Amino acid sequence: MAVRGATRAGTRLTLDLWHPNCWAIEATEQYPGGILAHAIYHAPETGTTTVNGLFTAYGDTVEEVETLLDAIEASEYGGEVQELQERFGQTAAQVAPGRVAREFFLEYDPADMVCPTLLQQGFVHSAPTRIEGGREYWKVCFAGERGNIETALDAVREEAGAEISVERIASSDTVEPERARRLGTLTPTQREVFELARERGYYQWPRGVSTRDLAAELDISKTTLLEHLRKAEAKLLDPDSN
Repeated sequence: MAVRGATRAGTRLTLDLWHPNCWAIEATEQYPGGILAHAIYHAPETGTTTVNGLFTAYGDTVEEVETLLDAIEASEYGGEVQELQERFGQTAAQVAPGRVAREFFLEYDPADMVCPTLLQQGFVHSAPTRIEGGREYWKVCFAGERGNIETALDAVREEAGAEISVERIASSDTVEPERARRLGTLTPTQREVFELARERGYYQWPRGVSTRDLAAELDISKTTLLEHLRKAEAKLLDPDSN
């Protein structure tokens, strides 16, 4: 409840961020295209300390995306790229900005992640992260006082070795009309699924609810849930979406 209350009363920011030892930053710095980071899962109990992430690689051509995926797999900071064969009936345009999109899982070391450090300093992840041109763009809500944002960002910079600038900042009084406009682009079903996922902690790290549990609560299949959720995310990420 504390997180939900802070989200409504806090400050929303878009952070332009770089941090070391990141396969996504490394790959997009070298090649065109981009990556959306959707969610992070704890890896199965295999005796390792790694995590699994769900991502979408996107670009303007098939060759562009394949080159990006090859670079990701070649990075010393990540594991094997495991592509999803099912697209849940979606087109690339509904999932990511590029004309071509490929969804995949990747296992990697959580010590290389900046997300836990952001959370520790009060920055709550509020949407999938976009990585392009060797930079990460985080949409977050700061749970503390607006005047403490720069101090909290300095703490993230120091602990994670990160470079961070604020690309956009808005308090709740300017955010709510924009939030309402974007939510208004969703179908009733997409909005119901997205709002439930957000309320149950689907976009928190570590994740507060599984897709299986969300699907059971809505009495739909997991595949249908993911289809509605991905379409909603695509519309919410695109400010010009209709």
